Amino acid sequence: MANSDSKRIALVTGASRGIGRAVAVQLAREGWRVVAVARSVKALEKLDDEITKAGGEITLVPGDLRDGGSIDRLGGALHERFGKLDGLAACAGVLGTLTPTHQATPQMMDEVIAVNFTANWRLIRSMHPLLKASDAGRAVFVTSGASRNTKAYWGGYAASKAALDALIACYAGELNVTNIKANLFNPGPTRTAMRAKAFPGEDEMTLPPPEDVAPAITAMLAPSYSENGAWVQFER
Repeated sequence: MANSDSKRIALVTGASRGIGRAVAVQLAREGWRVVAVARSVKALEKLDDEITKAGGEITLVPGDLRDGGSIDRLGGALHERFGKLDGLAACAGVLGTLTPTHQATPQMMDEVIAVNFTANWRLIRSMHPLLKASDAGRAVFVTSGASRNTKAYWGGYAASKAALDALIACYAGELNVTNIKANLFNPGPTRTAMRAKAFPGEDEMTLPPPEDVAPAITAMLAPSYSENGAWVQFER
């Protein structure tokens, strides 16, 4: 295992469960130091136990991504502690309520836009200087096929992911003269709590678990990954 000073540093949002948790574990297994962000302290502590028992290194950051000021403070703290960020895996997301668009509540719409879109813009704003300080900064944002294959009742979630897609496409276009690469990753149907909420009658055992998806994301954070501005679909 590499020494702490030589390890690559990755920030993972939504790290308490699902794809984010699996990505955090996979990165630690590959020798990264993980900075794990999530709202659930208890779930983060369980993640910490798993990673440290396996010999990995992790820093826990309990927090709500809807609090933009906390994202800014995290950027400052990472600058003071590490001086750089090598990888950003933006895995946090919320489904909201699947409902007719004219019946969607302002509270629900505000939440899906805040978590799925605005928080990722705030992450870019705060983490860009740190990614630029890396020799090969890589950022991956988890999107959804709902951003392109729109359907009835999915207005809030689909709109938030479509906005994310546009944001990252623009950001990637601004990175051509830097050492940063930013890409979108669509995991497709995966065995997560969000999927179960969206499709309650589905047999979840027919879907790949997050652990099967995670290596594809960590590969996109590797210094050798050269794509920029890509919309990557997970291949089963």
